[in-house]
Amino acid sequence: MGIYLAGSTPDPGSFPAVFDHFVRALPHHRPARIALVLHTAGRDPAGALPAYVDPLGARIACEVVPVLLRQDGTAGAVRPASPTSFHNVDAVMVGGGLTPAYLAGLSGSGAEISRLVAGGASYLGFSAGAMVAPGAALIGGYRIDGVEVCDAGCSEGLDNVEVRAGLGLAPFTVDVHAAQAGTVSRAAGAVAAGLVDRMVALDEGTALVLATPENADYEVLGTGRCWDFRREDVAGGLPARGAAAVVSLHMAGHGT
Repeated sequence: MGIYLAGSTPDPGSFPAVFDHFVRALPHHRPARIALVLHTAGRDPAGALPAYVDPLGARIACEVVPVLLRQDGTAGAVRPASPTSFHNVDAVMVGGGLTPAYLAGLSGSGAEISRLVAGGASYLGFSAGAMVAPGAALIGGYRIDGVEVCDAGCSEGLDNVEVRAGLGLAPFTVDVHAAQAGTVSRAAGAVAAGLVDRMVALDEGTALVLATPENADYEVLGTGRCWDFRREDVAGGLPARGAAAVVSLHMAGHGT
């Protein structure tokens, strides 16, 4: 069992460690069954399968069960996956893309995925797949209280930074592409504003590994850092709206 949250989409050439560690937790006495959840905006998600399937097949005998999230032809919203898609699998892998689309697509399957992980199944989330994993999931946005906290290109189509109920697989919120996309400031801003009490922003080429969903301590894989922001109470209570909050930074990873 393990929960692996990666700060970017899969790149087995430059970041093989996350695949290496993930497959070690899978059954080796028979082909492992892995549910792979994918969404791609404006195109068939089946075209993205090789980027995730090929690295797995190079490491272990497995059966990949595609869970392809598609748009509803009439409303344009993402059709939720059936919880039965995750029956009798050894692990769940969730890809990168639009975080709100993945959250919508998994809206009816959170309980089933949580049950699987509690029973010993592993979870690997890349980028958006890492962001939807926590109980409190950051899904996008680039403003807090009308002030920009990161580039609008990281907004995922949302104006205000939004946190919604996620899959419940991590006790803190996660942001991704941290140093490379500048979302470190969004992570710090969300904690300072009281949207969440703790946020871990993951660099690209970096993943954190949790032993269980309740475990607040993690191992770091890869070449980058985990920017771990935690809100702290101050004497006299929390600061007034618009004032600077006390936020502690605990960096983990390469060079720390």
